[in-house]
Amino acid sequence: MRIARLNQPAGLDNLVIGEKPTPQPGPGEILVRVHASSLNFHDFAVIAGFLPTPDGRIPMADGAGEVVAVGDGVTRFQPGDKVMSTFYPNWQDGAPTPESFVGVPGDQADGFAAEYVAMPASGLVHMPKGYSYAEAATLPCAALTAWRALMLEAQIKPGDWVLTQGTGGVSIFALQLAKAVGAHVISTSSSPEKLERLSALGADHVINYKETPEWGSKAKEITGGRGVDQVIEIGGPGTLAQSIAACTIGGHISLIGVLTGISGDVPTHGFTAGNITLRGFTVGSRRQLETMVKGIETLGIKPVISDRFALEDIAGAFAHQMAHKHFGKIVLEI
Repeated sequence: MRIARLNQPAGLDNLVIGEKPTPQPGPGEILVRVHASSLNFHDFAVIAGFLPTPDGRIPMADGAGEVVAVGDGVTRFQPGDKVMSTFYPNWQDGAPTPESFVGVPGDQADGFAAEYVAMPASGLVHMPKGYSYAEAATLPCAALTAWRALMLEAQIKPGDWVLTQGTGGVSIFALQLAKAVGAHVISTSSSPEKLERLSALGADHVINYKETPEWGSKAKEITGGRGVDQVIEIGGPGTLAQSIAACTIGGHISLIGVLTGISGDVPTHGFTAGNITLRGFTVGSRRQLETMVKGIETLGIKPVISDRFALEDIAGAFAHQMAHKHFGKIVLEI
């Protein structure tokens, strides 16, 4: 079977296409013919060497495909089922433990940049009805992160105000989910073209953060001085002060990304004065993913796929991601 592997030292130049024997499912495992994967920042961190991996690691955390064989003892799936991965195969349900975060595909184990993958059945779920493989491959990381932040933690409701940052996968899913349940959305970007696309996708208000550096105050002004109920915080320390400024009393900030760095100055007084909750997020459990599947089937949400690349051009896909040319998700078709 064809695979992409990351040789060491890490980097785009050491992403190579190769061959490997097709695996067979052992007890409790299923064999999946992978049809699509999608790029996340986590995958970029692996490719760039920020998350060290063994020589020859097969990357990509997200995947979707068809079950072609099942091992002894498997009852959840049968050949022909359409399935997608879970980001944390060992986090089945409940609150996370240190063991929950072990075994992330494409990082701590071989991932979905391969024609076939054999893995425990407990690490996969059924795809949403009516979804293509490419659409389903965008869900396990980005969509579940947005779902958990908005629906499970902040528990947004019709009429709430939600602020999203940028046009990556999590932010676009958050915009779609918030609008689907009747919330008002303010979205930020530095690109006039992308701001237009955010408006077309349903954003009620958009802010160019380069033209308006104090965009937190602008967001509060848009809400009539009340402030937003929920912020999807992608930037980290470089944007957190503005997210605090945007919040209403008792607002909620979901810290998801660290695009501006992993540490920095934070105006902590803003949290106490505003009674604001800050919660860090790392995707979610298998049970939460299954709940999300039911939710998006009911809401009729389909992901925004920005660009599609063949497995053979995986390096080109990551170069496209690094150039910030995408709007939504980048998909590998395998």
